[in-house]
Amino acid sequence: MKRRWMLFGLIAFLFLFLGSEGPLHARPKKSDKYPPETLFDTLPNPPFNLHPLLAPPIPPYNLQTPAKVALGKVLFFDPRLSRDNTLSCASCHNPELGFSNGQPVATGIRGQRGARNAPTIFNAAYNKFQFWDGRAGSLEEQALGPIQNPIEMGEELDHLTQKLNAVPGYVAAFRSVFGTGVTADGIAQAIASFERTILSNNSPFDRYMAGDDNALTPTALHGLRIFNEKAKCVTCHNGPNFTDNQFHALGFQRRPGVAIDPGRYAVTQNDDHREQFKTPTLRSVAQSAPYMHDGKFATLEEVVEFYVKAEPTTAPRHPLITPLSLLSDQDKKDLVEFLKALTGEPLKITPPKLPE
Repeated sequence: MKRRWMLFGLIAFLFLFLGSEGPLHARPKKSDKYPPETLFDTLPNPPFNLHPLLAPPIPPYNLQTPAKVALGKVLFFDPRLSRDNTLSCASCHNPELGFSNGQPVATGIRGQRGARNAPTIFNAAYNKFQFWDGRAGSLEEQALGPIQNPIEMGEELDHLTQKLNAVPGYVAAFRSVFGTGVTADGIAQAIASFERTILSNNSPFDRYMAGDDNALTPTALHGLRIFNEKAKCVTCHNGPNFTDNQFHALGFQRRPGVAIDPGRYAVTQNDDHREQFKTPTLRSVAQSAPYMHDGKFATLEEVVEFYVKAEPTTAPRHPLITPLSLLSDQDKKDLVEFLKALTGEPLKITPPKLPE
């Protein structure tokens, strides 16, 4: 088992050493209340430690309890968190759709459409940054973002806490968990606690790396070699969560009438970060279509084809993204088969009864 993980790590190291982008880009201003370093930096440092996923780190300012997780689950499914009581967190992060929404971009209250795809919540507990542009450094910060976004849930925190404090069931639950009535901090901590339980693990890949030689099909095993060698996907999708937690520009073609999304630049104001977006996890990626920050690709096959062609573009692009002319049709099929083998055990999440 250890030898297999060490071999996989060595292969990944060689490709990363020969072509990496350097240190992580500057993070957004840290929150005094929810410092991100208490989350990510307790994990082994990717990309070189390619081991099975460990339990997600729990920040000391938001220790996990069953009651807090249960409260967070209720809040996650409650449309009263939106201004017009029509949209819940689960509306865009549907458990039946890989904790995304199955659409290219998110849809908010009054049918407003955003510009970005709703990212999966699978393994968000391991993310160093939240959102495609990394503007939040913790799940607690992230939890309150969509609630206040005018084109998502469109609610104000003061109004939300007043609304939920008028619900006896919520008042009782918050007093039991936090010793207070409903507060914005309590909402953030409860939702984040629930989201830390949304984990994708024990996939066929994990079982293979643990020593089960039959866990991966021959085609998926060949796809793993393509992932590491010919396609060099491991350059960015590395570490136990299959992401380098960095930001990259992929060089998407300009589309007439479509505004250019500044990506990471909107957070850092660093010109080098224009049109860069966070590398997403590949854990359970087969369940969370469509793909990319704007949901432009409906299938994994389309994603692979994009990287294979790497067509010329005037947009910023990472220098390692070049045409993969050596990949055969069978290579591409097997690569997709491997990506599907990163699907973890099914999570059975039943919508809870909402407080009255």
